[in-house]
Amino acid sequence: MKYDVIIIGAGPGGIFSAYELMKNRPDMKVAVFDAGNSLEKRKCPIDGDKVKSCIKCKTCAIMNGFGGAGAFSDGKYNITNDFGGTLYEYIGKDKALELMKYVDEINVSHGGAGTRMFSTAGSEFKKLCMQNKLTLLDASVRHLGTDINYVVLENLYAELKDYADFKFLTPIRKIEKLGDEHYKVIYDDGEDECTNLIVSVGRSGSKWMESVCEDMGIPTSSNRVDLGVRVEIPAVIFSHLTDKLYESKIVYRTTKFEDNVRTFCMNPNGIVVNENTNGIVTVNGHSFEDADKKTDNTNFALLVSKHFSEPFKDSNGYGESIAKLSNMLGGGVIVQRFGDLERGRRSNGKRIEEGTVRPTLAATPGDLSLVLPKRVLDGIIEMIYALDKIAPGTANDDTLLYGVEVKFYNMEVSLDNNLESVHKGMYIIGDGSGVTHSLSHASASGVYVARRVAKNL
Repeated sequence: MKYDVIIIGAGPGGIFSAYELMKNRPDMKVAVFDAGNSLEKRKCPIDGDKVKSCIKCKTCAIMNGFGGAGAFSDGKYNITNDFGGTLYEYIGKDKALELMKYVDEINVSHGGAGTRMFSTAGSEFKKLCMQNKLTLLDASVRHLGTDINYVVLENLYAELKDYADFKFLTPIRKIEKLGDEHYKVIYDDGEDECTNLIVSVGRSGSKWMESVCEDMGIPTSSNRVDLGVRVEIPAVIFSHLTDKLYESKIVYRTTKFEDNVRTFCMNPNGIVVNENTNGIVTVNGHSFEDADKKTDNTNFALLVSKHFSEPFKDSNGYGESIAKLSNMLGGGVIVQRFGDLERGRRSNGKRIEEGTVRPTLAATPGDLSLVLPKRVLDGIIEMIYALDKIAPGTANDDTLLYGVEVKFYNMEVSLDNNLESVHKGMYIIGDGSGVTHSLSHASASGVYVARRVAKNL
């Protein structure tokens, strides 16, 4: 088939690219490829009863498919340039915020009406954090929740399915350039051609993206990997923050190594979940808008960013090796009480069962000090004690730490201000580009590129 536009990846970047093309150029012929399933077929087999841990499916229902890795996330859209990516460096701060607000309007009109918009602006917690050597980042946050986010995606797909050809369970094996402005995408059952190509493969496609860049001579620069744990505590400990802010992005600079440790993906009254990235099991968190699905716990990640210089370039490989070590020792995710970590002993099922925090994920009790590098672990411990000053109880013995949590970032791809690669007509967007690191930034990048393609084609 010959298309005007082929989109690789049906995550936020791909979805909003297709949506904006549909609105601006309904005459275009568009195809969307994804390695995962359609939304209704994305079912993780872990039920907590018969299947308690990751069985390493051929394609991970949590990470791949329509909606991308964000489909079953907490549905948090952070409208800010302070974190979530560097899209503003390419298109300008005002344009980036304008597009993120536009994405929010679309989400609200497609099932998100009635959900709350939180803001850290003018918050009394900003002062509290500063008084305790912590920094609270500014943001407006639309919280859809995993359940409402699913509804929004359903409604978007209902509009898009008659406009674009969706090809699920169809990973792209190779991209070839045909002449000056034409491309061929090759997959197991065939090949298709297009005039414009939008690549939006997300973090789970980082390895694939690296191979494409190498194969097509697209320059890249070294990026980072984020390593850490997911913390689970009773929800009441953080309720004074989450009730008003919901998502609080807090940064702490350690005294020992002067590393930045940050909170990430806070899920009030949520659950801890497994993720499978390229066969490696890591940990993440979800929460829900529906009151019946809420738990008594809040979870969030504590992450330390590691940037590498010459001669080492494989930051993702470094993160994978640590995650593999966790999988080797625990058969998947490891869980440890904070008190046990501080005492230098492995957690066991008995001590966790006797604790005051009921784990929401069936993980293997173990010792995270055998997995995480000392520098990373020291930073996490420092951060927990710092958070204890603004949320007393965070450093309790029974606080649960799940490991490891790894955020893989693609090598930052060389792009111009239109997010176009060195090959004319080939755009690389979303988290797979190394430019964006969030739902809102990835979605906004999709809108931006789609408008350019619609205008030029």
